[in-house]
Amino acid sequence: MSTTEAQTVDESTTAVSTQGQPDGKTRRYDRQLRLWATAGQNALESARILVVGSTATSSSIMKNLVLPGIGHFTIMDHRLVSPEDVGNNFFLEYSSIGKPRAEEAVRLLSELNESVEGVANTSNIEEVLEKDPSYITSFTLVIAHNLADGLLRKLASLLWSNPGHPSLVVVRTAGFLADFTIQVHEHAVVDSHSETAPSLRIDKPFPELLEHSLSLDFEAMDPTDHGHVPYVYILVRAMHNWKAAHDGNPPTSSAEKQTFKAQVAAMKVKADEENFDEAVAQTYRVWTPTGVPGDIQTLFADEKCTGYLNAAGNGGVGSSQFWALLRALHLFTAARGYLPLAASIPDMKADTKQYIELQTMYKRQADAERKEFVGLLREVVAQTGQRHVEGDGEVPGISDDAIVEFVKNAHGLKVIRGQEWGVSRPDAIDQALAIAPSATATHFALSSLSTFEATHGRPPAPGSDEDFTLLEKGFNSLIGGDAGEEGKAALGEL
Repeated sequence: MSTTEAQTVDESTTAVSTQGQPDGKTRRYDRQLRLWATAGQNALESARILVVGSTATSSSIMKNLVLPGIGHFTIMDHRLVSPEDVGNNFFLEYSSIGKPRAEEAVRLLSELNESVEGVANTSNIEEVLEKDPSYITSFTLVIAHNLADGLLRKLASLLWSNPGHPSLVVVRTAGFLADFTIQVHEHAVVDSHSETAPSLRIDKPFPELLEHSLSLDFEAMDPTDHGHVPYVYILVRAMHNWKAAHDGNPPTSSAEKQTFKAQVAAMKVKADEENFDEAVAQTYRVWTPTGVPGDIQTLFADEKCTGYLNAAGNGGVGSSQFWALLRALHLFTAARGYLPLAASIPDMKADTKQYIELQTMYKRQADAERKEFVGLLREVVAQTGQRHVEGDGEVPGISDDAIVEFVKNAHGLKVIRGQEWGVSRPDAIDQALAIAPSATATHFALSSLSTFEATHGRPPAPGSDEDFTLLEKGFNSLIGGDAGEEGKAALGEL
C-alpha cells in the first residue's frame, strides 16, 4: 500500500459509511448509557461538584466521576503537596511537591476526560464559609473528605439551612476503615429502574385491545398463525369468555385459577405452541387487579401532593416540578383508578406483524392517556401560577421529555428524605446495631475519632492505652451504651 493510501487504525475502523452510526460521544459512553440512558447522562453532565480537600480518597472519588463525564468539578484545598501526599495519592507526581494540592490534582484528573471542566480553588474552606457561603451553595453537590469536625458541622449546617441548597456527601477514612453519609433534604426519583413491570391491563383491556382480541377466529386460523398469536390477545379473549360464564367475575380461588390455566392450555392446536405456554405462564396477570401501587398511593397522601394547589406560586409545600407532575397523576388516577398506560410491551412469542400491531395499539392508547394527563397537568400549573425552569413544552415550564419520562415510570416513583448530618436518633442507632453491628461500629469509631481530634487537637497516639480509653469512652457516649466486641475491634483499626 502506498503512503497516500495508508490509514491509521482510527481511520480504517471508521472508513465505512457512518450514516446512522452513533457519534463519538455515544461510542465513548456506550456501556453507561445502557445503564442510565440519555436522561441519566444528561443529569451527570449538568452536575457541578465541589470537593473539599485534595486527598487520595477524594481523587479516587473524582476519577470515578470524571471518567463517565461529569460536567464540572472544583477541588478546594489551600494546602501544598507534601512528600507524604505523593506517596499515597496516585494523582500526584514527585514534581508536584511544594505546589498547590488542588491545582496538581485537577491538572492530572482532567487528563482522564477532556470534555470535563476542572477548576482548582486554593482558598481555605473556613474562610469561604465565613466570607462567601453563596459560592459553596452554587454547586449541585458538595463532597467533603476528612474535614475537621467543627468545619464539617458548619458546612453541613449551611447546606441544610435551605432545601434548595446542594446535598452533602461526608466521607471519612482512617487506615482501612471508611464510611460515607449523604445529607439530603429530599430527592425525587422518577426512573428508579423498578423491577416491577408496568401493567398490560389484561384484566381491564382498553376498547381497541378488547375488540381486536374478540375479533380473532382461533378455530379457523392457520396453524402457523395460531402459533404466533401474542399471549396478550390469548389472555384477553380467555378472560372475556371466563367472565361471560362466571357472572363477570375473574378467577379468585386456587381451584378456579387452575381451571382457567387449563382452559388456556386447551386452546392449543399443537403441543409445541410456545405462545400458549407463554400465556399459561402469564395467567397471573388476569387476576392481578390493575390499580395504583401502594407506594404511589403513599406519595399521593404526602403533604406536598395534597397541598400543591395551595402553594399559589409562593414556593410553598408543592413548589417543585416533581410534585406538580405527581399532583396531576393523582387527579388522573382518581378519575380512572389506574396509572397511565405505558407504551412499551415485553418481548413475547409472536410473528413480527402481530407484535408490531400490538405494540402500535398500546402506543396509541398510551398517547391518548398521556394527552389526558397533560391536560390535568396544565390545569395544576395554571391554578398555582408557578413557573418551572426546565423549559416550555405542552405545559408551560415543564419539558415534554420530562412529562414522557414521568408517565413512562409512573409505577416506580420514589421520594428519598434525609436529615442533617450529625443528628442522632437513639432508636435508629439501636436498630442499626442490631441489623449491621460491624458497619455501625465502624461509623461510630470514626465519629469517636473525629470527636477526639476536635477535643485534643491531634490524632490518637499509636499504641496509647490512655488514648484508646478516651476513644472507647467517646464511642460509648455516642451510642448510649457499651462498645462491645464490635466497637472495640473497630476502634483498634483506627
